[in-house]
Amino acid sequence: MKKTTDTELCDGCGKTDVLVERDGNEFCADCLIIVNLLASKPNLLNHLCTLTGTGDPAIHCGAAHGSSRELPDVLDAVRYRTRDREQNTWYVSISEMEGDPVEIFASTAFDRDQHLQSRISNLTTITRLISLILRHVFLGEVLTLDKTLKQLRRSSRQKNDLPDMLSNVLSNYRKDQSGQRQHRAA
Repeated sequence: MKKTTDTELCDGCGKTDVLVERDGNEFCADCLIIVNLLASKPNLLNHLCTLTGTGDPAIHCGAAHGSSRELPDVLDAVRYRTRDREQNTWYVSISEMEGDPVEIFASTAFDRDQHLQSRISNLTTITRLISLILRHVFLGEVLTLDKTLKQLRRSSRQKNDLPDMLSNVLSNYRKDQSGQRQHRAA
């Protein structure tokens, strides 16, 4: 578990706050208390759901996706060197857990080249979203719109580049705590 220093959207409640990473997710202090409580008392949610008649706790915890495993700070990786159709050399690294791919990164020695900046921003977006999907497939991490938006924002290199535009449009589909769509000005 490690602290982040900037404020972003909590994966639990969606509020903007300083976050702490746990099990591949980032939580505000309030949600982290609940997560830690559930980790220390795994039967508590089942008991509370039974008492309140609020449904199957497996649905609340995303058990349909399998159990989530934590992404460690250090992973084994394999680096591949490849060339694009314009003969630029690219390096693709795949981080693995127990032989399964959980992250993908790509870079080039020419990343300061002005002509490649747009391509690199798009590449960063692609690799971040693929990594999110890989963690879902192989680690059971739950996918959310907020996590997708976070990865788009992190891959944006400048205002109104493709990741920024996609993030702005998809933000219109965020829902508040009551499940109502939040409408934003475009």
